[in-house]
Amino acid sequence: MDLQSLIASSVYLNRQIESKKQLHWSNDGRVKNAFVALDVELAEMANTSEWFKVWKTHRGKHDPNKTPRETLLYEYVDAMDFYLLISNLKNWNHVILNSQDDLDKIKQFKKEDNLDKQYLALKRMLFDAYFDHSGDSFSHSWRLFLKFGLVDFGYTEQEIEQAFKDKNKINEDRQDQDY
Repeated sequence: MDLQSLIASSVYLNRQIESKKQLHWSNDGRVKNAFVALDVELAEMANTSEWFKVWKTHRGKHDPNKTPRETLLYEYVDAMDFYLLISNLKNWNHVILNSQDDLDKIKQFKKEDNLDKQYLALKRMLFDAYFDHSGDSFSHSWRLFLKFGLVDFGYTEQEIEQAFKDKNKINEDRQDQDY
C-alpha cells in the first residue's frame, strides 16, 4: 500500500474542503474535529459490519447496489482517511509510514471471532492519543485498525488502497457539487 500517497490525498482533500468552506480554525480545533470524525467513522464501520449484533443471523448492512463487503470497505476507508489526516495534523506521519514494514506481520495475526474487545482497545488507545497527546497510543490504535481491515475483515492491501482512492474521488466530486 502506498501510504505516503494516501496521506497526501487525505491532506489535499482536507485543504480543499477548508478552502471551499472558508474554514478558519486553530490547529487544536482541526485536530479535535478530526478525532470526533474518526470516532464517528469507526462507529459507522462497526455498525455496518454488525459483528456485535449477536442476536442477528445475517449480519452486515449494505448500500444500494453494493454488497455488505463493499459497503463495509467504504466505511473502513472513511475511517482510514481520518487516521491519515490526524497523523498529518499531529506530525505523526512517521507512525503511518513506519507501519508499511508491519503490514506483512499484521496479516499473520489470528482473525478474531468476536471483535468487541479489540474495538474497545482501539478506541481507548485513540482517546489516549487525543487526551494524553500520545503518539504511541495513536500508533497502537492505527495498527489495530490495520488488523481489522487486513485480517478480521479480510481485505487485501490493493482493495483498501483502491477503495480509498475511489472514495476520495467521490468526496472530491461532492465538494464540486456543494455537498
